[in-house]
Amino acid sequence: MKKEKIAIIGTGMMGMSLAALFTGNGYDTTVLATKEPSVRRGQDSYEEIYRILGKRNLVTEEQADVCRSYLHFTLDYADLAACTVFFECAVEDGEVKRGIYRQIEANCPGCRAIASTSSAMAPEDLCRGLSHPEKVVVAHPFNPPHLVPFVELVKSPCSDEEAARTVYDVLEDCGRKVCVMKKSAPGFIANRLQHALLREAIYMVEEGLADPRDIDKALMYSFMPRYTAVGLFEHQDAAGLDMVQSIENYLFPSLSDRKAAFAFVDSRVSGGRRGQKDGEGTYRWDEASIADFKVRASEPYWQYFNWSLPEA
Repeated sequence: MKKEKIAIIGTGMMGMSLAALFTGNGYDTTVLATKEPSVRRGQDSYEEIYRILGKRNLVTEEQADVCRSYLHFTLDYADLAACTVFFECAVEDGEVKRGIYRQIEANCPGCRAIASTSSAMAPEDLCRGLSHPEKVVVAHPFNPPHLVPFVELVKSPCSDEEAARTVYDVLEDCGRKVCVMKKSAPGFIANRLQHALLREAIYMVEEGLADPRDIDKALMYSFMPRYTAVGLFEHQDAAGLDMVQSIENYLFPSLSDRKAAFAFVDSRVSGGRRGQKDGEGTYRWDEASIADFKVRASEPYWQYFNWSLPEA
């Protein structure tokens, strides 16, 4: 078993995926739930992850049994007293998150670092009013973190190096590719890139340049596969920065610089067409198409499965 003892606050998809990741790499892990039914849902989610891993012959049943022995659930912060590294997976509400951190400060003297999995909230906002703000960082993974290796680590001006290094080392030990932001910015790294691309895609739809399905096909069959093997900056060097300069000077004036959501999105949200959970968004969804989407969304990441599984 590894030295650090992990605590996870929350039994949702993010929390239980992290629980699978940490126990799958030999870390003693305790998950805090708010009520007993949440414990049962968390256990079911954990078992489903290992069922799929077993089906793909990535984890034996004997290994899964060892991993299960590292997992614990509790409803009481006092049971986290011996934990050293905390991963908070609560709703995107600053007051809720800060309330969790205050409970950790009051009940968990062994805490070395608190990592929020927030996808957008800056660590300098999360640590306001705490007795030990230096322990708070953001460690934002992409769902599901037991499968997607990327994590972006974001420090606040008051985060100390020990806390950041502790979180970094645990994640790297679990085979994650941790990217450290030099300073905090809204959306961090990946979502800034993702939404800049999405902004231009929606703009093209609203301008009548192409339909969503053809834009999706353009992405899936042109440059996106390339960037799973080479980096964006690497590719531009290969193409030649003089050509990049010429294209940017010609193209940039015609790109969207919109500062708020498009009518394309607003009209769907207000009309109750928010996507898969409503059965319709940009596309129509049913059980079969959602199941197919989940399989296709996971497929590129199986090649990165690299857990240091404990011996059975």
